[in-house]
Amino acid sequence: MTFDFTSILPSLPFILKGILVTVQIVLLAGVIGFILGIILSLFKISSIKVLGIFADIYTSIFRGTPLILQLMIIYFGSPQIFGYQIEEVTAAVAAFALNSAAYISEIIRAGIQAVDKGQSEAAMALGVPYRPMMLNIILPQAMKNILPALMNEFITLTKESAIVTTIGVMDIMRRAYIIGADKFRFIEPLLLAGLIYYIMVITLTFLGKLVERRMKRSD
Repeated sequence: MTFDFTSILPSLPFILKGILVTVQIVLLAGVIGFILGIILSLFKISSIKVLGIFADIYTSIFRGTPLILQLMIIYFGSPQIFGYQIEEVTAAVAAFALNSAAYISEIIRAGIQAVDKGQSEAAMALGVPYRPMMLNIILPQAMKNILPALMNEFITLTKESAIVTTIGVMDIMRRAYIIGADKFRFIEPLLLAGLIYYIMVITLTFLGKLVERRMKRSD
C-alpha cells in the first residue's frame, strides 16, 4: 500500500472550503436544538401532563430512530410533505436541530433536577414568579453542571454532520469524495478530511475546557 499526497495537496483548498458549510450547519442546528431542548425540558418538568407526554413522545421518536433516516425523511420526503423540495442545507439544519433537541432536553432536565430544591423553594417564598425563577436562578446553575455534557453533544453533532454528504451537501466529506473520484485515490483525501474533523473536535474540546475553568472561577 502506498500513499501519494502530492497529487491531492493542490486540492486541499477545495476541501477546506467545506469547513464553512460544516460550521454553518453545526452552529445553526446547535443553537436551534439548544432552544428547543430548553423548551422540551421545561415541558418534561411541567405540572401540565399533556406537555410532558408530548415531550416524552418527541424524545422517544428522535432518540429511537437513526439520524440519517430523519435526514432523508426531511429531505427526500419534503416534496410529499410540503409540496416542494427544500434545500439540502435547510434539511440538514432541520434534521440535526430536531435530533439534537431530544438529547439536549434530557441533559437540561437532568441539570435542572440536580439543582437543590431549596433554591426554588426560597424563590417561591420570596414571591419570585416561575418564569424569572427558572431564567435567573435555576437555569444558570443547571448550565454550570451540564456544560461538559452539552459540549460533548456539540462535538458529536460536529462529527455526525458528515452524513449530510448523503444528500449532496458540499461539506468536508463530500468534497473529499469528489477529489477522490477525480484522482482515483480515495484514501488520501479521506485521511485529510479526517484530520480536519479531528482538529475541529480538538479545538471545541479546548474551548469547552476554557469555558469550564472560567465558570469555576466565578463560583
